[in-house]
Amino acid sequence: MPIHPHQTDTPVALITGGGGDIGGAAAARLAADGWTVVVGDLDLAAALATAERIPGAVHGRRLDVADPSDISAFVEGAGAELGRIDAVVCAAGIEPAQDLAGIDVDAWDRTQHVNLRGPALIAQAVLPWWARQRSGALVNIGSRTWLGGGHPGYAASKAGLVGLTRSLAMELAPLGVRVNAVAPSFVRTGFSRQRGDERMLDAYAERVRAVTPMGELVRPEDVANAVAFLASEQAARITGEVLHVCAGSQLPTFL
Repeated sequence: MPIHPHQTDTPVALITGGGGDIGGAAAARLAADGWTVVVGDLDLAAALATAERIPGAVHGRRLDVADPSDISAFVEGAGAELGRIDAVVCAAGIEPAQDLAGIDVDAWDRTQHVNLRGPALIAQAVLPWWARQRSGALVNIGSRTWLGGGHPGYAASKAGLVGLTRSLAMELAPLGVRVNAVAPSFVRTGFSRQRGDERMLDAYAERVRAVTPMGELVRPEDVANAVAFLASEQAARITGEVLHVCAGSQLPTFL
């Protein structure tokens, strides 16, 4: 779906990883709330599919958040054509299933580039817009693993994302920009298939359910609701926070 050059009167949100289940759910929720949404994804077909299935002003674009030039083109194109950028949701992520003994250096580096450097460079690219507007919101999609651990490269990137979130909250507050993170527990999505096959995922899901006080798994829509809140003016005085969407599973100290 093309973006037609104009200045929209509706707030504009950029979503990385918008072709995935969580990014797509966030796009649907923000569109339902009246936002114009631009979804970027490494898989262009997935980004376009997200845009096509959601009623409202949703546009799909290819975006590799590991590529700084791609990030610049994505942000500059959306900002120039829509005339404003009000919120950014960083939902792009990868999780190579590697333990310490099996660490592959290239996979480790790409994980940090996508999960941690990507949100920083997105924020940097959007900064001129926020500086002019004197307002904005950045919502990073983290993970419960920053508390409880997981695959080393992935868990390290998500712990780093919390540090980045808090640092940017301090730096951008004078511009009226709020920076927060949403940290879900295990969500059964296409992304989670990086962990292994369906039998392994079934077993892991039951382990999570067993230590979850509410006895339920988190859904993409649950994460999207948290994103929509933090991006909205209802969260006008909230910044530097990590909102766990875990049905209580962030409370135990083990999985």
